[in-house]
Amino acid sequence: MCDYTFSIANQSDSRLLSTLFKTVYIETYGIEGVTDEFVEFIEKQFSIKQIEEYIVKDNCNLWVAKYKNNPVGVIQTENIKECPIGNFSSPEINKLYVLRNFYGQGIGQRLLKKAETAIRNIGNDKIWLWVLESNERAVNFYSKQGYRDIGTAYFQMSKNRYQNLVMLKNL
Repeated sequence: MCDYTFSIANQSDSRLLSTLFKTVYIETYGIEGVTDEFVEFIEKQFSIKQIEEYIVKDNCNLWVAKYKNNPVGVIQTENIKECPIGNFSSPEINKLYVLRNFYGQGIGQRLLKKAETAIRNIGNDKIWLWVLESNERAVNFYSKQGYRDIGTAYFQMSKNRYQNLVMLKNL
């Protein structure tokens, strides 16, 4: 196993993280290719400016995994977010992305543990996320980490809706 470092992202990581987010998003969700809708979404959601703003936001955390000082994985959490299922607010795992070449090396699991520990340390006892229902790899990963399906919600892009599972874990 390679040596990786894990740390909270800083603003100097923003440019590299922008590319990592875009790459993993397209690899994961671009099952019909790169559409105009995807381009609009990722250019806004994963712009360098947007990532810089997220890094300095008070109620958020962005952990980054690096290999040879280069980002290879990232997890983004928000300390309190309203869950679309179950009428409650708690921390959310907003994104967990690992570059395909680094799959199977424990990076996602280690990033997830870092985020869960940070959330537990600020006094929260549960965390939720949503994941594209057809992303079986991610659904299986989260299930193995103790997350359970609590229902379905839809993610709306400009034109299309995508069915997601909402998953919850008691910490």
